[in-house]
Amino acid sequence: MKNTSFVPHKIMTVEQAKHLLAGLRLNGKTISFTNGCFDILHEGHIASLSEAASHADFLVVGVNSDASTKRQNKKGPERPINNEHSRALLLASLLVVDAVIIFDEDTPYNLISTLLPDVLVKGGDYTIDQIVGAKEVIANGGQVIINPIVEGFSTTGIIEKIKGSRQAGL
Repeated sequence: MKNTSFVPHKIMTVEQAKHLLAGLRLNGKTISFTNGCFDILHEGHIASLSEAASHADFLVVGVNSDASTKRQNKKGPERPINNEHSRALLLASLLVVDAVIIFDEDTPYNLISTLLPDVLVKGGDYTIDQIVGAKEVIANGGQVIINPIVEGFSTTGIIEKIKGSRQAGL
């Protein structure tokens, strides 16, 4: 029988994460960080998270709170579909994810500048100068990695497909 009781404990506050990461660093471990809404988990998310995890010993994932997600105009007024606790719990249950922190700000700048990961990973069509926290991570001796997008997978696409199925009476 698998012990899954540790999964909720992977969801932590910034202070808990700072304490944990300090101990890991004392033992020579490296920290990777990525962030997002992760509203409806899909293959593109898994690919991006797996890539982020491959660059360090420990992966921290910042998750936009419900309020933060709603403030992002590009997501639309119905988002998020899943609440912040559900999204964080799904991420925490993944083997590649070591810690999850829900943040309420519009960007993860405060989270990144507080944790100062060794590797900052962002998926998408960004340049380093467009990535929040990149300057701080690089100034601290870290690196920034941009993961390619896995084509054909997006939460918005999944939602549109569901809406289309409903309208077609399926």
